[in-house]
Amino acid sequence: MPELSDTWSHLVVFHWSKDRNRPIGKLLEETFCCSFLHVISTTYYAVLGSAEMFLKLWYGFIFVIVLYGIPSDGQKKKEALLADKVAQMMDWASRRAVIRMNGEKFRRFVRAQPRNYSVVVMFTALQPQRQCGVCRQADEEYQILANSWRYSSAFTNRIFFAAVDFDEGSDVFQMLNMNSAPSFIHFPPKGKSKQADTYELQVRGFAAEQLARWIADRTDVHIRVIRPPNYAGPLMLGFLLAVVGGLVYLRRDNLDFLYNKNAWAFAALCIVLIMTSGQMWNHIRGPPYAHKNPNTGQVSYIHSSSQAQFVAETHIVLLFNAAVTLGMVLLHEAATSDMDVGKRKIMCVAGIGLVVLFFSWLLSIFRAKYHGYPYSFLMS
Repeated sequence: MPELSDTWSHLVVFHWSKDRNRPIGKLLEETFCCSFLHVISTTYYAVLGSAEMFLKLWYGFIFVIVLYGIPSDGQKKKEALLADKVAQMMDWASRRAVIRMNGEKFRRFVRAQPRNYSVVVMFTALQPQRQCGVCRQADEEYQILANSWRYSSAFTNRIFFAAVDFDEGSDVFQMLNMNSAPSFIHFPPKGKSKQADTYELQVRGFAAEQLARWIADRTDVHIRVIRPPNYAGPLMLGFLLAVVGGLVYLRRDNLDFLYNKNAWAFAALCIVLIMTSGQMWNHIRGPPYAHKNPNTGQVSYIHSSSQAQFVAETHIVLLFNAAVTLGMVLLHEAATSDMDVGKRKIMCVAGIGLVVLFFSWLLSIFRAKYHGYPYSFLMS
């Protein structure tokens, strides 16, 4: 079969002519493969007996080898572009854990392909004229999370943290149809972002630990959050203990105040009010103090969902519970004290007014958060 022998020889010469820098070992390997295929082709030709049909099949096979066996220039450019993008992102991450981006950088390194890394982007408005206090608090937690990843032993180029400020990349906000800040979105290496790639800030809060759990769900990258030491808590506790110790020392000859039932009752009541208002939930989730609508400027202090709350909402509920408690105390004193009848009537009316008014407000808040709750009192 001289035609097939010439074909394999031409194939080897074509491979070498396409890339003259190809190693001699690689060329010999391909020559051996071609010789092996020639032996096989001779055998099959003897079986089939039709040179014309057999040549058609082998020409098609040769075309496939030539087409896919040699990397195209486009593929090489794509790989080089990806390597440059990864190197640039690693260089930025080595300087600052959170990469600041404008519109051009966002489109090139986050939206454009090729890309084999994930990017978590915080969209924010940190300029003082924006008056976004929540943005500053979220930025602090985001910096803690990014630094925990950047300086961990598991740091790789699988994921990067970036931030786009409204004043530096307003076109990005328009591109994504975003009208509020802060927001967190995960951009996967391939494909478009799904609904789960947008962080539910109002539900989860912006604590670094919550963000780390969300990132682990989306990227399977587990980040151990390491917070910088905060000495404010221990200092305040030490100061409080010093004050209490000083008072006990000054009153060491008269410690009857330690057996005052009213003082202990008041302290216990304060603890109950703090715990029942949701302070522990705030400590765990780290929600924003309130929410300001960027379009209307209206500030919301009560969250509309039953699965989330604002810090201001906790303070409001605490004050309402305290007012109801004060009303009940006044009613009790009006019924059991030895004061004159006029004062007792005033205490009774004040107690009833406090209970009725603030309990009605509590019910209205409950109805606003738990939609469909059928009961109300004075206020809907």
